[in-house]
Order: sequence, then C-alpha cells, then structure tokens
Amino acid sequence: MKTTNAAAVSFTGAVRTFGAVRAVDGLDLDIAAGETVALLGRNGAGKSTSIALLLGLDEPDEGHVELFGTAPREAVRAGRVGAMLQEGRAVPRVTVAELVSFVAGRYPHPMDVREALRLAGIEELAGRRVDKLSGGQTQRVRFAVALAGDPALLVLDEPTAALDVEARHAFWRSMRAYARRGHTVLFSTHYLEEADANADRIVVIDRGRVVADGSGDELRRAGGGSLVSFGLAGRGTEGLALLPGVTAVEVRGDRARLRSDDPDATVVALAAQGLVRNLEVKAASLDDAFMALTAAPEGLDDHLERV
Repeated sequence: MKTTNAAAVSFTGAVRTFGAVRAVDGLDLDIAAGETVALLGRNGAGKSTSIALLLGLDEPDEGHVELFGTAPREAVRAGRVGAMLQEGRAVPRVTVAELVSFVAGRYPHPMDVREALRLAGIEELAGRRVDKLSGGQTQRVRFAVALAGDPALLVLDEPTAALDVEARHAFWRSMRAYARRGHTVLFSTHYLEEADANADRIVVIDRGRVVADGSGDELRRAGGGSLVSFGLAGRGTEGLALLPGVTAVEVRGDRARLRSDDPDATVVALAAQGLVRNLEVKAASLDDAFMALTAAPEGLDDHLERV
C-alpha cells in the first residue's frame, strides 16, 4: 500500500492489447490530487481503453494502474471515483431525483442530492422520468450521477457531447466549481478549446502512448511554435525545409506555410531570399499543434513526451 501522498492517478508501463492491436502501449502517466487534466487523442488513439483501465473495467496485460495508491477496483468500491461515460441506457420508469438518490446511497459519504442536481443544472428536471429526456438533458443527468457520491476523482468521457453551446458553458462552470473544492478531474474531449480553457494540463495520447503533456502554450510550442506564411508568386518550394527553425512545410495554393520553432530566424532567412510577399507570422493554434503532434513519426514520442 502506498502512502496518502500517492498520485490520484498513476499509469506505469500499462499495456493492453486486442489481438495484434496494442491499444495502450506502455502508457506512463501521473495525475496529482487536485489537478484537472484533459485527455486528447484521435479516434483509436487509446483514450477509451485507457479510461477503461483507469476505472477497473479492464485489466492491463502488462504494467500497473493505480488510483490513490490502490487498485482501481478498490478505489471504486471505496467510493472515491465517479464517472460519466458516453455509453449507457436510460433507466426506465424512474425520475431523475430517484436515480441520483439511488446512486448517492451506494457511496459512504455522498453529496446532497439537491446539490448534485444544482451543480448539474437539472433542478427543474428532478421529477421527470429519465427515459423521457432529450439527449442533452440525459447528458446532464449523467453528470449529476457522477457527482452523486462526492468522489475524490471525477472521470468525464466526452462530457459535452449532445450539449448546445449554452449548456456546454454551464457544464464547464459546474465542473470548475467542483474542481475548486480540491477534487481531481480527468476529462476527454474532441473540443480542443474546451481543453485549453478548463484544464491545468493537457495530455495527448497517440498510438497508446503519451506524446505530449503540458499546458496549452507548451503544446503549441511542442507542435511547431509558430506559423510563417507568405506568397510564393510562382516560385518553387525547394530549400524551404532547410531554413532555420523550420520543422514542416505545407503549400496551399500559391502560399507556403512554414511551421517554425524559431520564427525570427525563419523570417530573416526568407528576407535574404526575397520571399516576404504578403508575409504573415502567427502563433500556432492548439488545433495546429494537435495535428502536428499526432502526425509525428515513430521515434519522436520520447522527445515530445514531456514538454
């Protein structure tokens, strides 16, 4: 048994295979108690399998997964974990309040049901049947169910799917309020701006491994830092990849886009060649960084693992 200072979440060399597919491939990841962490990755990158291992719904073939220094299933049985998953059927013939009350009763130190409904923004739905709700309303009920036990670790798998813009903003306000109480939150999302705005750290998984781990700004720098674009005016692109700072070259129509980790040096070199027609320099977006990081060839993972 580890001490109470153990990480809230710890993956150590975790491997999970399905036939010839290594869905999780030596995953190493620690999340400290009280952190809010976003988990990003392409479809098939290993996010869902990692979450299944984290919740004790599956077991690693190699390595270890621990929550608060214990096996995931022990932490779940102790009521320290709440989860909002993408899949699940609505329970027939029960009201929202009845469902949340039932789940809360399974925990040793549950949240007050009214508080869980309030945080999830569904107080007005308390008396409605769960199986008669819209998709967005059902998603918010799942959030209330995840909160019901007042868990130390809250795991949210694509939590804003099916929510409209207003509901998404309300959800993140509630999540941040919960995190400020000292709870640990891990969420996966396809909305990169949500990760940037609501997480202390962003962890990018690709091919079952961590390829980047840091703040949004750190990921932007790891993904190429800046974009330098200019008009080619009919000139070729030979030699552009060799310019100082350039890590990637892309041509769109008559414009070249250079990803650069030293944009000043890149611009000076372009100016020396007279290639400053309609020059534009801007920081790479998180979308740009994500695409660059998940497109990285084998062998770059170790370099990008901790930015």
